[in-house]
Amino acid sequence: MSKYLAVQNRLNQILERADFGDRVSRSTDMFFTALVIVNIISITLESVPWIYAAHKSLFTWIEIISVGIFTIEYLCRVWVAPTKISDPRNFASACKSRAKYMLSFSGIVDLLSILPFYLRSFFPFLDLRILRALRLLRILKLSHYNSAMEDLFEAIFEERRSFYAASYLFAILFILSSTLMYFAEYRTHPTGFQSIPDSMYWALITLTTVGYGDITPITVAGKLIAVGSAILGVIVVAIITGIVASSFNAQMERRNIIFEDQVRKALLDGILDYAEKADLERLRKQFGMSKRRADALIDQVQSMRVNK
Repeated sequence: MSKYLAVQNRLNQILERADFGDRVSRSTDMFFTALVIVNIISITLESVPWIYAAHKSLFTWIEIISVGIFTIEYLCRVWVAPTKISDPRNFASACKSRAKYMLSFSGIVDLLSILPFYLRSFFPFLDLRILRALRLLRILKLSHYNSAMEDLFEAIFEERRSFYAASYLFAILFILSSTLMYFAEYRTHPTGFQSIPDSMYWALITLTTVGYGDITPITVAGKLIAVGSAILGVIVVAIITGIVASSFNAQMERRNIIFEDQVRKALLDGILDYAEKADLERLRKQFGMSKRRADALIDQVQSMRVNK
């Protein structure tokens, strides 16, 4: 049983983001990242008819090999899921942890990355274009090896009250703009603004500062509403963007402080041994900090100790 758990733990280490000095895990991360990129390029080029016709067999083999590898990866991740709980020997807890992974964001992404292939195999009458579009979800598998998505959600969660307030303001502005534009334009406009839902399309692209220009007001009142909506939309979108950006900056500052504190603790004896360097490198990767920034913080702490 101990050997079984040891293999399970090692496989989990290989599949997760590589720790400092773990070359096998690092190589695995690079391999899967490259495979996802190759798949995205392949799926994109498949949509060009003459390229697909000229290299159909190549695209087919890329898909078969990729699905085979991703299927094995998915099954392995299901198997190693119990390593994240305190008692992996407990059968009920192990099943619960596996179900938790399968229903998690990462588990659903991993499943959807292979599901189109099997659906197309068992149900050939399904729309192939929809299945190809679903295969593009494989790009989300990169979140296994990059913390960008986690950082974004964490930043929004940290400032969720401010984010909710700004989103509430946007929703109010969205409804008011749609309603006012409908009453200002529906009698005179030849095609657009025939209902409030029609006006909502215009309001959304105007408030988000996209402004396609395919629907424009023709009355004086409608034009005034459009000007006011555009200005207020810029303000509200800027507020939401500022909240997320500010949260990101605060998050980076907190990470710098935590990393600097760990460096100070590691330098209490005046030197950084291999284990301490490994811990700092692991923390650096966890925080998504650049090597240059981490080295600068280490040098700063070391120079402060020397000056003392």
